[in-house]
Amino acid sequence: MEDRKKILVVEDEKNIATVLAYNIKKEGYDCDVAYDGETGLHMATEGSYDLLLLDIMLPRLNGFEICEQVRRTSQVPIIFVTAREEEKDRILGLETGADDYVTKPFSFKELMARVRANIRRSAGEVIRGKEEGTPRAEPIRIGELEIDRERYSVTKAGEIIDLSKKDYDLILFLAENVGTAFTREELLGRIWGYDDYYGDIRTVDVTVSRIRKKIEKDPARPEYLMTKRGVGYFLCDR
Repeated sequence: MEDRKKILVVEDEKNIATVLAYNIKKEGYDCDVAYDGETGLHMATEGSYDLLLLDIMLPRLNGFEICEQVRRTSQVPIIFVTAREEEKDRILGLETGADDYVTKPFSFKELMARVRANIRRSAGEVIRGKEEGTPRAEPIRIGELEIDRERYSVTKAGEIIDLSKKDYDLILFLAENVGTAFTREELLGRIWGYDDYYGDIRTVDVTVSRIRKKIEKDPARPEYLMTKRGVGYFLCDR
């Protein structure tokens, strides 16, 4: 029998947390709940979860701080579920390492579609990463960039670039398809596992902007991660 996936909800509004936990369990997942940030961080780092749903405004420790600390040791999928919908909060959430951001009020059907996609994709990546007997994947070199598919790392001129798992996934996908432009909707499907209806294309834009800050000399005038007007994004073979 397949193990049930386990989700941690960190939400201080107990009525929302109760509804989330009830519906998550109805979907066939196990679910734990924490009502403050300190408890949530302890459970997230000491327990074994397949996905975290974090509110931002929490007692004792906010969601950004939880996400940042979890990311020091784990790449478990993290989705922020919050009433704060300002663009700066979305950017900060993704910069601290979250995989996505859902604003209240939200459709539970949409939320669960994102939950399933992130868990499925994360589990698939782990399986692929542990396969034995496959030939060693040679690094991909584009200008000063080197994408090492064995170590899951990216360097520029020999210096390691600090990237989140989603940053790495996006760069690797574009590097494996160098010169080909993909729409935001296509990238949501390929990298986040979402279909057009459930994805938010701003998530792609924020992720691209964050990556450019790390790999480009001048993010406003990129040389690697390019935009093709009217189409989408591509990695340029310099």
